[in-house]
This record gives sequence, structure tokens and C-alpha cells, in this order.
Amino acid sequence: MGYPSSGKSSLIAAMSAARPKIADYPFTTLVPNLGVVEAGDVRFTVADVPGLIPGAAQGRGLGQEFLRHVERCAALVHVLDCASLESDRDPISDLDAVEAELAAYAPDSVDGLAADSGATVPLTERPRLVALNKTDLPDGEAMAGLVREELVARGHRVFDISALDRGGLRELGFAMAELVAEARQRRETAPAPVPVTVRPKAVDSKPFTITREEKSGEPLFRVRGAKPERWILQTDFGNDEAVGYLADRLERIGIEDELFKQGARPGDAVVIGGDDAVVFDWEPTMAGGAEHLGGPRGTDMRFEERSRPTREEKKADQQARRDARAATRAEMASEYSLQGAGDVEEDQVEIVYTEGDPDEGLEDAGEVHPEDWDDEADGSRGDRR
Repeated sequence: MGYPSSGKSSLIAAMSAARPKIADYPFTTLVPNLGVVEAGDVRFTVADVPGLIPGAAQGRGLGQEFLRHVERCAALVHVLDCASLESDRDPISDLDAVEAELAAYAPDSVDGLAADSGATVPLTERPRLVALNKTDLPDGEAMAGLVREELVARGHRVFDISALDRGGLRELGFAMAELVAEARQRRETAPAPVPVTVRPKAVDSKPFTITREEKSGEPLFRVRGAKPERWILQTDFGNDEAVGYLADRLERIGIEDELFKQGARPGDAVVIGGDDAVVFDWEPTMAGGAEHLGGPRGTDMRFEERSRPTREEKKADQQARRDARAATRAEMASEYSLQGAGDVEEDQVEIVYTEGDPDEGLEDAGEVHPEDWDDEADGSRGDRR
């Protein structure tokens, strides 16, 4: 890592098989380039992080995006430009500016980079090397001689390199491999994190419990659970429809089946809740088609008074109508005799209904009651002759 145009992409291209874009203008690299390096028996990955400038920790120049890649690295290498064409820059000030951005950036937690305490290692505390690049140039070699002593005094391991003619890259590669090996050893000896076990609730788990108690020698069943207790508080017990809806919900989650299993009988006391519990005299929901009833909630149409005539009652009613018709014929025959019509047999008297014979179909229907017709009140129903 380092300032833009300090030679980072050239360095990774010289040390690995990576082929990043290299040009003579700043911010040529906008995403990290990765390359695999082998030094002895150590094999590791090197990341070419885009250039960092003052204010990077606050997002200037996409600095936060670039620093997120830095925090995934176990060790750091400062690449300092010893032949910068900018008169207001020098390797020491570049190093101080980049270190200030590392200190200002708050890294996220990264697995494998934790210290013995388990906390994430800050970027400023991670092992690092300093590479003085472009020492193949006369000005670069002179600048490296001026700043090397101060950098060593600060405790840095300093390497003079040239990404162009590959000078000093072997020594730098082995030093980097040493830091990587130490980081890997620390990670292996670090205490393993305690695994977090998440146990989701079983699909068939019941959201309630039922315990059997005794009160005054009588059985009492207490129901506890977040759902039934919340439903009790939400119910208006003065509303039959609301009570019926509550009964449906309690039955749907299995409370009624559990009461049967525990030996509850109709009329037993059932308590739902704790201190502010509600007491019921349990009456099981009637099965066998109760869900298909069309009446309002809280009512059962099967309990309403509805009488239907039996087969014997239908036959007796039909015979009574036949007897009434025979009596009518006899009465008409007598009336014709009094009027001088001569002797008229009963079978010769015919009753004609203008809207059809009410006895027709009585054998099948059994529901029509023509004797209830009021012939005197409404002549349109039937005329007799």
C-alpha cells in the first residue's frame, strides 16, 4: 500500500504472475490486484491496494473502499516513492500520511486476525515492512540514503528495491514470507471461538402447557402459554361471536385434544392464565360437521327447536285429508238431492280445483297441507261444484 503512483502495481507484477494495469498517472488501480508469491516453502497471496491519500479514512478518493481490503491482510508493506516528481512530497511524509489514515479507520471484525484477547488487531498494530522503491534512479537512491536511518530508528525493517530491474525483491519476498508464517502460527495457536448453537423450535411444538390440579376435591386444568393468555385478554366475553372465535382458536392449536388426553370431562373447570386467569366450565366442541354450520359464530343450529314429521305422521295426515274429501263428496251429494237433482251417487260428485289437485304428489312430498286452505276467505284458491 502507499500513495498513488508509488509503484505498487509494478511491484506485484514483478513478484508474481499478476498482470495489473500499469500507467504513468495516479489511480490507475481502482480494485485490488492479487498475486501469489512463493518464498522458500512459504506460499502466500499479495494484494495491490489502490493508492491512499489524506482523508481516505473519511472516504476521500474511495479511501474507505480501499481500506476495507487492507483490513483483510495479516501483514502490511509500505511502498514509498523515492523519486517523486512532486516537490512537496517525500517518503517520510508519505509514510506518516498513510499511517494516519490507518489509525483513523475503524476496521470491522475479520476472522483469523484476532489477537490472544480475541479482539480484532488494529491496522496500526499489524506487522509491517517498508520498501523504498525506485532506487534504480539516481534521485531515488539518494533519497533512500537520506530517509533510511530515520525509518530504522522508528523500528521499521527497510528494504531498498526497484520494481523495474527487480533489485532487492528476493530479500523483500523472504521478509514478507516470514511475517505471513508468524501470522499463520498465531492463528493456529489462538483459542478457537466458542461455537454458537441455535436451536429453532420444533415444528410440532405446542405453544401451551396444561397441568392438572385439584381444588376442593374437583379436578382443575390450568392452561399456560403466551398465545392463549394473549387471546383471553383480547376477547370480549359479552359478545357471543367473540367467545366463539376464541373457542375456535383454542381448538385449532390443540388445547381441546390435550384436555381429552389428560382425562378432562365436560363440565370440568379449565383455567387459562396465571394471577389474572379466566375460569371456564369446559364444554368440548362438537365434532362431525360443526365446521360446516351456517349460523352465526357462537351459535349451533343443531340445538335449535326444529320438528320434522315422521313417516307415520305423514301417512296419518294423508289419510285425514282423504277422509275429509270423502265427507265433502257426501255433503255435496246430499245438497244435490235436496235441490231436486234426483238421486246422485257420492262417486258421481267431482271436486274440481282451478289450480290443480292439492292431493297430487302427496305420496312423495308429504309437506303440502291443502286442508289449511281457506276456501271461504279466498275464492281464488279453489272452486267447488
